[in-house]
Amino acid sequence: MNEIRSIRRIVTGKPATDGAGVKLVRVVGYNDTQDFDPFLMLDAFDSTNPEDYVKGFPWHPHRGIETITYLIRGDIAHGDSLGNKGRILDGECQWMTAGSGILHQEMPQASERMLGTQLWLNLPAKDKMTEPKYNDIIRENVPTVAEEGLKIRVVSGNYKGTYGAFRGEYVDALYLDAEMAPGAEWLLETDPGATLFIYIVQGAGLFGPSGEAVAEKHAVLFDKGNAFRAKASEEGARIFLMAAKPLGEPIAWGGPIVMNTREELDLAFRELQEGTFIKR
Repeated sequence: MNEIRSIRRIVTGKPATDGAGVKLVRVVGYNDTQDFDPFLMLDAFDSTNPEDYVKGFPWHPHRGIETITYLIRGDIAHGDSLGNKGRILDGECQWMTAGSGILHQEMPQASERMLGTQLWLNLPAKDKMTEPKYNDIIRENVPTVAEEGLKIRVVSGNYKGTYGAFRGEYVDALYLDAEMAPGAEWLLETDPGATLFIYIVQGAGLFGPSGEAVAEKHAVLFDKGNAFRAKASEEGARIFLMAAKPLGEPIAWGGPIVMNTREELDLAFRELQEGTFIKR
């Protein structure tokens, strides 16, 4: 018998400005790491005004994490110290493993609408200093699973036997982009030990065994259980679902760098000053 996951927390997030002046909503952040482990941060952006985002995120470092930028709509130019460069367009994703250290920039381009999220995924202690990697996930490589009233795009992980465009080498995270028609119901069996949360991009729905209503622009963290249940409102819903097993490791977080100890964090910033941050 399915144990439907109940709602543990509903998070609205706070408006923030990051990079060189990009307006966004920090939905999940520094104070949420224990509850959302292994997910560290979720920034959401939705704007039809290019002045909100075109200043972008000029060159900056990362170490110890993976950053996952996924767009429903928009255009983001990017480049990194590995020599990668390109664009993230509608329905596409940039999955970057910062590992031992990388420098990159993300520069949103003026678009009719900029709609998407950036997710930070923690790396296990044993993999913090792994070789940096970049994965360019184009729209055509993201499989879509059609069910009654549902269209599920599998960005990463395994959805009912359909493997996503990407599978995490260090943390095997499930990342789904689900479009739910008005009144559609969704029941998904889940790993009971995994942390699972959703971000409601558009619309609204009823969630958990009691069918609690939650509107768009909210994240919902669920308790343990072996099934997730949702029912879309009369306007339908667009939902990002993310799940992965927690790491249960200490976190030392300073800006764009996330390590396990204060000593490791101090070393990273010292290496930035000394010019020895990039290892590969």
